[in-house]
Amino acid sequence: MDLLTHNRQMARNNRWSNDRLYRAILALQPGEFEAERVSFFPSISETLNHILEVDLFYFDILVEGGEGRALFERFVPYDDPAKLAAAQAEMDGKLVDFCDGLELADLERRVPTDRGEAGIVPERIGDLLAHLFLHQIHHRGQVHAMLAGTTVKPPPLDEFFLDYDLRFRKDEVERLGL
Repeated sequence: MDLLTHNRQMARNNRWSNDRLYRAILALQPGEFEAERVSFFPSISETLNHILEVDLFYFDILVEGGEGRALFERFVPYDDPAKLAAAQAEMDGKLVDFCDGLELADLERRVPTDRGEAGIVPERIGDLLAHLFLHQIHHRGQVHAMLAGTTVKPPPLDEFFLDYDLRFRKDEVERLGL
């Protein structure tokens, strides 16, 4: 598998993982979404909002949207898990489309990355995607662990790439158009 295909698969895995995770989130009992928990961010709500906010920031960089760090100032966290799920699904779809539109040479292309006081740092698109996917996995894992302390069983999030696992994800992959 080449890096272009890998990034396209990672974007699809991200879409699928978030869909699975949000289906569990939407089954939470009242109060569980925002309840204080032990993690880097103190609730499922804050962690999921952080994932979306950072996704929006890096996507803006990838498409050279020009908003930069101003995005953090205008981001309003969602307190409704269904609205947050819809916003994340929209972002995930845009990321899949972006990766599908890339050419192999694009992975080496540098785009300006607003690092606030550190200035603008040109970064490779391939490196930014690797960072973004790792960030998503890192924080989804925290949400997954927090779900263990709720009334909802955490869903498996590691059944995407292998042919063996297709039986566990076939309906979801078809439903999501992946």
